[in-house]
Amino acid sequence: MTGTGHDVKRYNRTKLIVSLTGGVVSFCLTLALLAFGITHRFEQFAFSFTSNIYLALLIFSVLFGIVSSIASLPFSFFSGFILEHRYSMSNQSFAQWCWEGIKGMLISLPIMLPLALLGYFFLLTFNFHWWLPVAVSLFIVSIGLSRIAPVLILPLFYKLTPLEDSPLKERIMQLVRSTSMTVEGIYTFNLSKTTKKANAAFTGIGRSKRILLGDTLMENFTPDEIETVFAHELGHYTHGHIWKGIIVGTLSIFIGLYLTSLAYAASLPWFGFTAITQLAALPLLTLWLGLYSLVTSPISNILSRKHEFEADRYAVERTGNTAAFASTMNKLASMNLADRTPHPLVEFLFYSHPSIEKRIAAAGGTV
Repeated sequence: MTGTGHDVKRYNRTKLIVSLTGGVVSFCLTLALLAFGITHRFEQFAFSFTSNIYLALLIFSVLFGIVSSIASLPFSFFSGFILEHRYSMSNQSFAQWCWEGIKGMLISLPIMLPLALLGYFFLLTFNFHWWLPVAVSLFIVSIGLSRIAPVLILPLFYKLTPLEDSPLKERIMQLVRSTSMTVEGIYTFNLSKTTKKANAAFTGIGRSKRILLGDTLMENFTPDEIETVFAHELGHYTHGHIWKGIIVGTLSIFIGLYLTSLAYAASLPWFGFTAITQLAALPLLTLWLGLYSLVTSPISNILSRKHEFEADRYAVERTGNTAAFASTMNKLASMNLADRTPHPLVEFLFYSHPSIEKRIAAAGGTV
């Protein structure tokens, strides 16, 4: 779909409003559950089934998760299904949308529940210093997921097909060979099963590095434009953006968990809690982590936009094709209904990528 300027503005404005409203509702719900003693009742219910603290934690987590999911479902449904269909961006049926959500839940639960148990073990064992082993564990898990996600998790959602031998593949491989990077493979994936939008990605670390090109990209962009997209992704590698992101993210986790531990302990009396290990108090942790994320998100977005500009410059320099870069950006904006000129404050607070007009201008192209 190629929307008018008004349609694009309204689409992006609606997405943002729904996202912010959903976040506020989630925050207020958790606050209400704590303030009105509902989490105490969840805790009592959990211990009515078992005296084992870890089994009780699992039951408590399931109860809290169900209530939170019910509250967030209308927002994710409207934003991810209704709005996408309203603007003719989605290729999913309702059943397909539901199944993708269920798959995501089935994959995340075996990861999140053990992490919750481990985190609670650290809370019991290290008391007020729990944040340090939790941060170390999250760092290890994030590295592990970066390694296995492209190989084990992504194929559960999309069919990955190795890029066939062609002049385009040879052009791409020439770019790869000019760097020190080795990739496990270059793949196309059936992005069109869910959306009409186009996308590409550089995923994985170590031997699991893969370049992914959406089939919507392959079908709607010229070889010159696809080469530009690939060169952009290669730019992220050349400039070390993945490892820089991991380092900054790790520092953010350590700082965030430390500050959260202080705020968590200090705010326990507000809701009548007496110990940081109380199951009923644990949702208070999610509130403080959410606030920390809200405050630091614009900072991480600044870094992300800087990385995108650097990757753009690399792409233009390597291909020597400013016109192809500009046409690629314009096509992506059109296919993805991207707001070319978002309000500066909105861009600063919420955009992980610079606006299309800024990216083209910075590369020396014409919008």
